This record gives sequence, structure tokens and C-alpha cells, in this order.
Amino acid sequence: NIIVLCNRLEDNMSTKSMTLYMVVPCYNEEEVLEETTKQLNVIFDGMKEAGKITEKSRILYVNDGSRDQTWNLISKLHKENFWVSGLNLSRNRGHQNAVLAGLMYAKDHCDAAISMDADLQDDVHAIEQMVDLYLQGKDVVYGVRSSRKKDTFFKKFTAEGFYKIMKWMGVDIVFNHADFRLMSKRVLMEMEKYKEVNLFLRGMVPLIGYPSECVYYERNERFAGESKYPLKKMLSFAFDGITSFSVKPIRFILSMGIVIFFVSIAILIYSIVRHCMGATALGWSSLMVSIWALGGLQLFAIGLIGEYIGKMYLETKGRPRFAIQEVLDKVENEKGTAL
Repeated sequence: NIIVLCNRLEDNMSTKSMTLYMVVPCYNEEEVLEETTKQLNVIFDGMKEAGKITEKSRILYVNDGSRDQTWNLISKLHKENFWVSGLNLSRNRGHQNAVLAGLMYAKDHCDAAISMDADLQDDVHAIEQMVDLYLQGKDVVYGVRSSRKKDTFFKKFTAEGFYKIMKWMGVDIVFNHADFRLMSKRVLMEMEKYKEVNLFLRGMVPLIGYPSECVYYERNERFAGESKYPLKKMLSFAFDGITSFSVKPIRFILSMGIVIFFVSIAILIYSIVRHCMGATALGWSSLMVSIWALGGLQLFAIGLIGEYIGKMYLETKGRPRFAIQEVLDKVENEKGTAL
């Protein structure tokens, strides 16, 4: 690691620039793409003029099976704009898979990649701060919300509750960080080794390690269009994050089964005492004991089996996570690449 860091610092001192790929997943984002490109162009032009990035840097839009004119607009922007490239996935695979597809493509062409949503809620002015920290030796730079003042009470309560639950379950996660982050090439190479199908990138990246830093920013309102993460999807995403990185829910069921089983023994003793005192109806004792004992044993058995199934589940994910149908890139223009 020291050798890699020294080599990078030596390269930065000699070249004073790096190749950066912005990975921007898009699902029905035709209303915001032109403004997103306009703002990212200003940032890229400024960093190029300052000698921080090379001409090989790209804004890589990943079309995640959009149903509107998003891909046609990406193709148009690619022809008209020097910085813009595009990936077209064969079908909708979800936000996390779209981000991963872009990152895995970018790793072969860049020194570092930054993932960012297309809706301009992430502050584009934080990009240069991320690049500066990379040039100072950081492999991962997390974009972290400085506050949630603009969120509704329900959104703030559920989001912060989610991060606290993840921490309680032992998941190493950056509080108030979503998917706005910079990752160096070697982090991307390590990420390629992770074969999970149910992706939760904000939990995977901290597992990789390497020097990291946070950049704090004020999150903006969505520039246009509607959120692609309604409550149902947010809950599903949270459940994927919990089940992909922790077996505590299964262990909780196991513990609950053991507790209920011991409660059933206490009920048995209580029932015998009450029966001896003649204070119970005929059949009441046997009914209560059987309900509690069988319920506890069933939960215990399900929890014990689930403990093994949970470990198998974490180890046997292996389906392809995405397929790239078309590539638009001035650096390497390939068609029909599948990953």
C-alpha cells in the first residue's frame, strides 16, 4: 500500500492530472440530462484547465432500461459533447446494478471514478474536492449530507433510523451517505471480486478498506422530474441492505424461540401449581403448555435452520448482475459488450 501510494504521489507530481470517470445511472431522466451535462461540463472544463484531469476523462451515463427518450438523448449528447459517453443496459436492472455496470466499465479506463445520481441533488461542486483528496492519497471519498433540513419529518426519521439499525446490526456504513462517492482504480479492482447479486454498494465499499475521507455538502432539491425511489422501493432497498450484510434478524428469531421455550416451561410449572390448587378448568393446562411449547420449538427450529440457510444465501449468489447492450465512448467504442 505504501508503494502504491508513493507511486501515485510521484505520478501526480509529474503529470499533475488524473483520468476521471463520472458514472451517472439514468432511468427515465430525459428532463434533467441536459442540465446535468451543462453543470458537469463546467466542472470538467474547470478541472481540465487547472490540470487536475486529463482529456481522457468522461461523463459516463448508464441507461438503466429507460422507457422514455433517455438513451436517444445520451446518444445526442455524446455526438455533441466532448466529455459525454454512454452505456446502454439490455434491460432495467435497478439503480445499484446500473452504478456497478458503469464502475466496472470505468475501471479499465480511469484512475478514479465518481458515482452520482442524474437528478442534481448531489452537489456537483463537491466533485473537485473529491478529486483533490484523491490527489492527496485518498482511495475513497464519501459524499455525505451535512444536514436533512429539507427532508420531511417522515423521510428524516426513516432515513436516520435505517442508518442506526444498520450500525446496530454490525454493518460498517457511513452515516447519511448514499451513492455519491469517489473510488480509486485499485478500489474498483477489489470491488470486482465481490460477487453479490443483491447489491448494497454503500455497505460494500467500506468493507474494501483503503484510506478514505468524507466531503460534506448540502443536498439540493431534485432539478426536475419525479423521484425514482418511492416508499415501496426505499423499503425494499433497506431490506436488501439488512439481509445482505447481517444475519442478526435470523439470530433474533432463534433467540426469541429459546426465550419462548423457557416461558413455556414456566407456564407448565404455573399450570401444575394451579391444577393442584384446583383453580383451573379441565384441559386448560395441557392446552396452554402445548401452545407455548410447540410455538417456541417451531421458532427455535426455524431460526436454527435459517442460520444455515442465511450463510448459504450469502455465499451462493452468482447470477450475472447486468448486461451491456451498447457502448458510446470516444476512448473505446465497443458494441455488444456483455459482463
